[in-house]
Amino acid sequence: MYSMTGYGKAEYSEGGVDLIIELKSVNNRNFDFNAKMPRAFICFEDAIRKTVAEYIKRGRIELFVNFSDNRESGAAITVDISKAAEYYKAAKQIAESLDIANDCTVSYLMKCPDVIKDDFKADGSEFEEILISTVKAACEKFNEMRKIEGEKLVADMLSRVDTVENLTEKIALRAPLVATEYKEKLKNRIQEALKDVKYDEARLLNEVAFYTDKVNIDEELTRLKSHISQFKSIVSTVGAGKKLDFLMQEFNRETNTICSKSNDLAITGYGLSLKNEIEKIREQVQNLE
Repeated sequence: MYSMTGYGKAEYSEGGVDLIIELKSVNNRNFDFNAKMPRAFICFEDAIRKTVAEYIKRGRIELFVNFSDNRESGAAITVDISKAAEYYKAAKQIAESLDIANDCTVSYLMKCPDVIKDDFKADGSEFEEILISTVKAACEKFNEMRKIEGEKLVADMLSRVDTVENLTEKIALRAPLVATEYKEKLKNRIQEALKDVKYDEARLLNEVAFYTDKVNIDEELTRLKSHISQFKSIVSTVGAGKKLDFLMQEFNRETNTICSKSNDLAITGYGLSLKNEIEKIREQVQNLE
């Protein structure tokens, strides 16, 4: 099991070529990928996305590519003089029209788009294999960190599920006593109100039977125990985050029904404790892939 948050970094440095790939992610219900890279690598964005998707199933992922080519025989730099002349002409026209000083310099012109060109920016295909292999290395480092965090999350959730299981058992032990206590209370109230007057025992039993059916939570407890078993079964499987997210909704549904049907102070107290633990587990599930 992996956490959805993590960080990974891989570097390549050989023959004057330096490449650094960094990955970081935060929670997201789906796979949301965003890459920031030199213009020459934009043509590889789809290949990079597919490579990252092999390692990461969901989350908001940001990938950063830092590249430098310091080879002596590196890309040749060319200057588009006509483009520079157009920029200078435009600057001169603006200065004359607004009656301001023309501060257009060579340094400024070199920064204008398409004035300075180099062969690498036009074509980075020679670095595709290096780029993809470095991305894979970064993803592996990324997953190493996510796995460690994921194992911690799983341990915490299993501990809380044990608490949920204990509370469920306490409710199961308490539930059969609710109808019995109601029968005794109702019988005592009738005797107190009617004193020596004889009452219909059959009607009393009918009332108790109706009440017992109304507050019966056997089905909810059975489903809750089933959910606990399912949680323990799938929590350590890779990519189970969405399944667990759905399962936690079912936990909440059964607990809410138990609280609304029980009509018993002790069970309500256990139910509120259940809701508290379930909410904490649900928050942790949001961090799982």
